[in-house]
Amino acid sequence: MGAKRTKARPGEGEKLRGEILRAADALLAEEGTDEALTLRAVARRTGVSTPSVYAHFPSRDALLEAVCLRVWDDLARRMHEHTAEVGDPMRALSRCARVYARFALDHPVQYRVLLMRPSGGSSPGAVACFRYLADATAACVREGILRGEPEVLAMGLWSAMHGCVSLLIAQPGFDWPEELIDSVIRMAGLGTALACRVPWDALPPSAELAAELDELAAGWATARGRTG
Repeated sequence: MGAKRTKARPGEGEKLRGEILRAADALLAEEGTDEALTLRAVARRTGVSTPSVYAHFPSRDALLEAVCLRVWDDLARRMHEHTAEVGDPMRALSRCARVYARFALDHPVQYRVLLMRPSGGSSPGAVACFRYLADATAACVREGILRGEPEVLAMGLWSAMHGCVSLLIAQPGFDWPEELIDSVIRMAGLGTALACRVPWDALPPSAELAAELDELAAGWATARGRTG
């Protein structure tokens, strides 16, 4: 139960908005679900009337999105910290994907709200997540590692990562292998690098494909052994 506040003086609106967001954030952290977050509950915790909350957030969904977006600054910080020193663009893209997955699992409630619910338009959280992967993908295209429209390629990679973390969040009791995230990143990255070079109608029969891929992989392993 929040303490009763005195009437806000002129200029204190932004301060109250911050208090409302912190109260909403605390409710999400305590309950582990967005169902507990109502304008009335947040008003009670903040010590104001419900109409005072409405003055800053016209609906529950607006408040929910605003409080969930607060953690997105942490994603930007993590992306910068983990990729700033990486000179190889494909490895930088791989790190971006791992940071994305770790961030989603560290903030499952916020991730569900912003990226796992139907939306009438582009969520700011979705736009931010996509932008990080799109920028890293564009660097790979500039270096010739990937070929095609960077944003289209990034959408495919994003779909793979979102599918992976959504399953981990929605089905935590399933017997997922520990290496699942790394496996998905590897398959998505190498698969995209190969697929963007091969015309749709140029795939050989399965037996030939397996033999040619075995030869390619063996060549890579031999080359790495010589240089490693």
